[in-house]
Amino acid sequence: MENNERKDPALFEHVWILAEQMDGHVHPVSIELIGEGRKLADQIGKKVCVVLAGYQLEEVADKLLHYPVDTVYYLDHPLLKDYNTDAYALAMSQLIQEKMPEIVLVGATSIGRDLGPRIAAKVGSGLTADCTKLDIDPEDGKLLQTRPAFGGNLMATIVCPKSRPQMSTVRPGVMEKAKYSEQCLGEVVRVTPQLRAEDLRTQLLERVDLGRKRVNLIDAKVIVSGGRGLKTPEGFALIQELADALKGEVGSSRAAVDAGWIDHSHQVGQTGTTVHPDLYVACGISGAIQHQAGMHESKYIVAINKDPEAPIFQICDYGIVGDLYEVIPEFLKSLEGKHFLDL
Repeated sequence: MENNERKDPALFEHVWILAEQMDGHVHPVSIELIGEGRKLADQIGKKVCVVLAGYQLEEVADKLLHYPVDTVYYLDHPLLKDYNTDAYALAMSQLIQEKMPEIVLVGATSIGRDLGPRIAAKVGSGLTADCTKLDIDPEDGKLLQTRPAFGGNLMATIVCPKSRPQMSTVRPGVMEKAKYSEQCLGEVVRVTPQLRAEDLRTQLLERVDLGRKRVNLIDAKVIVSGGRGLKTPEGFALIQELADALKGEVGSSRAAVDAGWIDHSHQVGQTGTTVHPDLYVACGISGAIQHQAGMHESKYIVAINKDPEAPIFQICDYGIVGDLYEVIPEFLKSLEGKHFLDL
C-alpha cells in the first residue's frame, strides 16, 4: 500500500477477522475474534468481515455466516489448499489493499504469528502482537490494543495513529466466542486471488502425524497442571492420573517445559496458552506472574504446594500446603467411584 501513512484514515472502514482453518476446521480463536470484532464494529458503526482462505471450502464459508458477520470474503484457489506463508500473505494483502479495512485481527497462533507480520509489512502498516484486550478510544475512535510487557509485569496499551489498517494478533482463549445462530444475514463474496506457483518459495511435500494426543487446553473444563515442584518428569504420570480422574487435560508451567519434562503444547501462561476452565489444579507451581496471566480467570483454582508463601496461594480459591506426592494420592482415593460433576 504505497504512501500508506499519508492516506486519510477516514478512507478505511470495517473490522476484519482473518479466519484460520486446517482441513476445513476453523480454529476456535477465529470464533472468539468474530465475537470481539462485532463489539468493536458496533462501537464505531462499521461492519464485520471475515476472510477465509482455502480451496473447495464453500460449506465452511457458509457456516461462518451463522455468526454475527456481515460479509465472508472467501479466497478460493488451489494454491491455498494447505497453509503456505507466501500464498496466504500475498492473497490476503491483495484483498486488504483493494478493500481497505480499518481494523484487521488475527489469532496469535503459530500460523497467525507467522502470517500477521508478513501481511502488515506488505500493506505498509504496523502490528501489535499477542494482545489480551481490545477496545475503542471513545474520543477519536482508534483501536486500543493492550498486551503484556516487561515479562507480564506491566500491561501496555498501544495505538496506531496514522497507518492503516490497525492490526493485532490476539491471544487465543482470552475473548468470548461469538454465538452461533440458526439464521444468517450476511453474504459470501468469492474472490479468486492472483497467485502463481512461482510466487511460492516453499511447498508442502508431506504431512507426518506424530501420533500424539492433541491437547485442547482452551476448551478444557478441568486442567491439572504440574510445575517445578514435581522434581522429575515422571511426576507427570501422577498429574495425568488426576486429570483422567477429573475428566480433564494436563497443563504445565514454563519451568517444566523448559526442563524438557513435557511438551510446550501443555504450557499455561503468558508464553503458553491462556485458559479459563471451571477447575484449575496447580500442583507444585509457585504461581509466578507469568503463569498467573494465563490461568487467573479460572472459575475455581486449587493449589497444592509445600511453600506456604508461594504466590499461587494469593489467587487460589482452595489451597493445600503439603507434599503433592502425598496430597494427590489421597485426593485420588476420595474420587474413587465418583464423577467430577457429582462433587
